[in-house]
Amino acid sequence: MPQKGTREASHAGSWYKGNPTVLSQELDEFLADVPNSINDSSLPIPGAKVIIAPHAGYSYSGPCAAWAYKCLDLTKAKRIFILGPSHTYYLHGCALTKFAKYATPFGDLKVDEAVTQELRATGKFADIKLDGDVDEHSLEMHLPYIYKRITQTFSSESEYPTIVPILVGDNNGPEEKQFGNILALYLKDPDNAFVISSDFCHWGTRFSYTAYAPGGKIQNIQSLSRRQAKPTDPAIHESIKLLDEAAMDAIKTGKHDEFVLNLAHTKNTVCGRHPIGVMMAALEVVAKDDADAGKYRFKFVQYQRSSLVEDISDSSVSYGSAYAII
Repeated sequence: MPQKGTREASHAGSWYKGNPTVLSQELDEFLADVPNSINDSSLPIPGAKVIIAPHAGYSYSGPCAAWAYKCLDLTKAKRIFILGPSHTYYLHGCALTKFAKYATPFGDLKVDEAVTQELRATGKFADIKLDGDVDEHSLEMHLPYIYKRITQTFSSESEYPTIVPILVGDNNGPEEKQFGNILALYLKDPDNAFVISSDFCHWGTRFSYTAYAPGGKIQNIQSLSRRQAKPTDPAIHESIKLLDEAAMDAIKTGKHDEFVLNLAHTKNTVCGRHPIGVMMAALEVVAKDDADAGKYRFKFVQYQRSSLVEDISDSSVSYGSAYAII
């Protein structure tokens, strides 16, 4: 099935600047605020071909995302896989776009038709609903950053990588491993890079998640109600940080099962938990063939929150940026 049409940049002008000049300046400022070296390496980090980055409006998560994108090594990239969760409709399994291009204020990014059809031929992937594709922000919010970074990396449009957008649905652990096995083949290919789209804890009654760790003890997690007095040991925002750190620590182990177990305990509302899970499973498959402990595991380089919650009536969304070397 040939790819057709161009997906519009539906969130341009609202979630991020629609004017290409203004948007370019903003992204340059975000990237300039990131140090020129991280973990004793100059940026981009050689071999850092997989990143986790947030997908909220740029005024909230743009500065955090810059840390992941400045680490991302695209020097040999011929295509970039983008894995994000579905916010617009319920999805089980994974789904592929039917569009041929994705628009950005800077220009269009071409979908890799050959690889998309290879994945479709496995019989394991559905098609993204067209209206869901247009409305979905988890993939789109990464496109301006991707376009910015490829223009910084390549001298001509003929060299620009294609993209492979994939929506990752509500899958259990074994199902994530099945998709991880499929993507592991592409992870081994040095021509490929991967962007994993995820915010972290969505905390507050509006998210139906008010988990709290009394005394800073995750094992004693409980849910707060409006009738309770404002807790101070620790402050709510510190408890949220502990919940996110526990999830990030599980991710850093490189063991997919550890991440699944962490979420089963805390119920942390990591909206990209399934894309992260699929990529962790893929990395684990590839890691079996390489004894280098410094590779195939995510390293977090930035953590931010939209606000510091102190009262049950408040809310916040957390953002994290990470990279993995392959």
